[in-house]
Amino acid sequence: MTVWDQLVGQDTAVATLREAAAAAADIAAGRSPAAGTMTHAWLFTGPAGSGRSVAAQAFAAALQCERPGELGCGECPQCRTVGARTHPDVHAVVPQGLSIGVEEMRATVARAGRRPQLGRWQVIVIEDADRLTEQASNAMLKAIEEPPPRTVFLLCAPSLHPDDVMVTIRSRCRLVTLRIPPAEAVAGVLRGEGFDADTARWAAAVGQGHVGRSRRLARDEDARGRRAEVLAIPASLTSLRACLEAADHLVGAAEGEAAALSADRDAGETESLQVALGQGATGKGVATSVRGSAGVLKELERRQKSRATRTQRDALDRALVDLAAFYRDVLLVLWGSGTAPAHPDFASDVRTVAAALDPAGVLRRLDAILACRQAIEENVKPRIAVEAMTAALRLPG
Repeated sequence: MTVWDQLVGQDTAVATLREAAAAAADIAAGRSPAAGTMTHAWLFTGPAGSGRSVAAQAFAAALQCERPGELGCGECPQCRTVGARTHPDVHAVVPQGLSIGVEEMRATVARAGRRPQLGRWQVIVIEDADRLTEQASNAMLKAIEEPPPRTVFLLCAPSLHPDDVMVTIRSRCRLVTLRIPPAEAVAGVLRGEGFDADTARWAAAVGQGHVGRSRRLARDEDARGRRAEVLAIPASLTSLRACLEAADHLVGAAEGEAAALSADRDAGETESLQVALGQGATGKGVATSVRGSAGVLKELERRQKSRATRTQRDALDRALVDLAAFYRDVLLVLWGSGTAPAHPDFASDVRTVAAALDPAGVLRRLDAILACRQAIEENVKPRIAVEAMTAALRLPG
């Protein structure tokens, strides 16, 4: 299995990246590559679930691959270490909190200036370039403007909107645009992982082209339960009290999911750091070694809190995406479209809501969901934003 097999339904992008990897191998070997096929900075864009970071990691593996005939073979030591995220010349910046700060980016830029140790290239992958702060973006820009000779930058972002990637960075990158993979392709991946045909087909449909979400729904009963609770909300919003209860449930569920995901990880990190700092140890010199550890632990707590906030927002955003797809299904019913619904297992609730609304009312509710997502990204308190949204979703009469 090659690294390219992980990119579902992205044939055009794979062809572009294969060609560039071959050109990069020529450059590394001192040969003249095909003009315009390889550059030092790339920007991967596409909707959630399209595989931006997967594409970047696959390309990173192909750049380091040892097999000239099949760059990105997935089997050589270079490909395997990149896939395991242990390759010394492939550094991934994955934000744990709400943003990527300037200090982290300066450290990354300093790393980018090193010569490769094991592979042919020093590869820097920024998995969420849209979370770069303005200062971090400026630090990244200087490195992209004057790149080291054997360094490649791979940036991932949802779109080309100026709020996602600053124009000066975007203009210096080669663009790779990914699309939402078709449900049939996602179902094929799930069948290949051992899921039965019916489960694979259902999960691919309700996952809306997001491979990771489809896999989680096929595998995790709790994820299926959370989705069902979210999709039961629109038909239940018949009073202001129901709207407030729905908002409380949505925010509470996101907080609970974030707490569950963070608890074990935070405890392990804290314990490891305390051991490293020598807390609880005895003997000569221990007091000196642990002096100042409170500040280090406080910084870890700050990062963990930021990560938990990001996890909560991501969980809430998944619920909002499901709600938006529900109202999209309502529009399909109202317009008599034969397009496949996103949530076929909630057809009854969709028809109930469709009977109470006209197309303009559905569009207003979709706008309310999008406004809620935007407000949360702009640091409005989630409970306030969600309460305003559920009030706007209330059914007439």
